[in-house]
Amino acid sequence: MTGGAEHPSATVGDPEGPPDYTEMTVRQLIEAIGAPEPAPAGGSVAAVTATLAASLAAMTARLSTEQWELAGAVGAQAVALRDRLAPLAQEDAVAYIKALERMRSARHVADSKSTPDQNRRSEDRDRELAAALRDAAAVPLRIAESAADVAELAADTAQLGNPAVSADAAAAVALACGAARAAAHIVAVNLGVTEGDEMLDRARRAAEAADAASARAFAAVQ
Repeated sequence: MTGGAEHPSATVGDPEGPPDYTEMTVRQLIEAIGAPEPAPAGGSVAAVTATLAASLAAMTARLSTEQWELAGAVGAQAVALRDRLAPLAQEDAVAYIKALERMRSARHVADSKSTPDQNRRSEDRDRELAAALRDAAAVPLRIAESAADVAELAADTAQLGNPAVSADAAAAVALACGAARAAAHIVAVNLGVTEGDEMLDRARRAAEAADAASARAFAAVQ
């Protein structure tokens, strides 16, 4: 987990949950990210970054239709990824806050006097916390994989599209690659870097695919 895990604020337990970050102005979002609150944190920022990268990828593909016959299809795919990624900023915050609530509950049980009944409850809470952390890892995994897809589309445009926008396509790759790597790291943190875990393996593959796309894009625009 990332963010203010040790200092949950009044946002935790709010029945309304975190706001829809896509409805905020840029200034409001910047201030929300910098506020001393547990969310939005790294996963939400990665989702927003990947969303912006997808928009940039769509723009560069749409400006490449005269140079590349697949540009229209690539632009449509980038828009679909943008629309998939945007809601994940809020979804990540919701999952993160729920995990914080369960962590706080588990810590309270661990600090209380040990009895057989409390030990059983503690074991139940530990299992619940593990499930919450796994649920929390599911959203950044989706972010990582979608961001890697964005990076690959933008790399294709950097290589094959309009040379006039190849630098912008490469910028989209760099943003998407950073988002994929950040989200993959969050997955690893939430899962405790459990080797052989399917989710962790998928996150690593996404980060590696984004890295490969970045290398390909920047080689094309040098």
